[in-house]
Amino acid sequence: MVEAILSLGGLGLVFGVLLGVAARKFAVEKDPKAVKITEVLPGANCGACGFPGCSGLAAAIAKGEAPVNGCKVGGAAVAVRVAEIMGVQAAGDEERRIAHLLCRGGHGVAVQRAKYEGLTDCRSAAAFGSGGKACSFGCVGLGNCVRACPFGALSLGPDGLPVVDKEKCTGCGICVKTCPKGVLALVPAHAKVFVACSSKAPGREVRQVCRVGCIACRICEKTCESDAIHVADNLARNDYAKCSNCGRCAEKCPQKIIVNEQAQEKQAAAN
Repeated sequence: MVEAILSLGGLGLVFGVLLGVAARKFAVEKDPKAVKITEVLPGANCGACGFPGCSGLAAAIAKGEAPVNGCKVGGAAVAVRVAEIMGVQAAGDEERRIAHLLCRGGHGVAVQRAKYEGLTDCRSAAAFGSGGKACSFGCVGLGNCVRACPFGALSLGPDGLPVVDKEKCTGCGICVKTCPKGVLALVPAHAKVFVACSSKAPGREVRQVCRVGCIACRICEKTCESDAIHVADNLARNDYAKCSNCGRCAEKCPQKIIVNEQAQEKQAAAN
């Protein structure tokens, strides 16, 4: 019995020594810059940068294969610290971007031609008649974006449309990539006026499927004094770089699909 225990103990010691030697001999040397950059990154491992986690991005930056501002979640503050580690100058400050839903066709607003019964998945529903929704451009509303957001910044509202929590949104863009309809977009944080529609159908068709769709009437285009909003492919689009957030286009829009968040915020504060 004693001899067996001693034999096992001896074998364990020998194997331990061999494993230790092997670990040192075959160890992969880590780039010290990559290690430091990993410590600086937020550690969300969301993959929005296009690399497999924060360590993957750190390794790429250290090799010069990714920019120092490659982490969208960390923003300008992290970019500055990474630039210091790399011994380079950080790029100019980029304005924070926030996800916005460019669709208002929720329950009771957009026409529902059929009841969808299938996987709770926007891509699957989109492949089968847009989940029963008459508008082929509108939000399907099954929450792929909500489930994909690693920061809990999205939730489904009572109208079946996703709601963005601006405080939690990091502008990573994962929800934008996830949406099969392309109704989510990243916009500059300073922007307050949005065309909340993505339909490129002619106005007559839009009226048949949604009460708040863009009908390409061009009233917004004629109203805008900043030359920021124009209609193309039957859809009004706002140039956030030119937009002054005056909200006149939102006031004049007969379909009320142009949202003026600044006015909404003032009204909420007054109440």
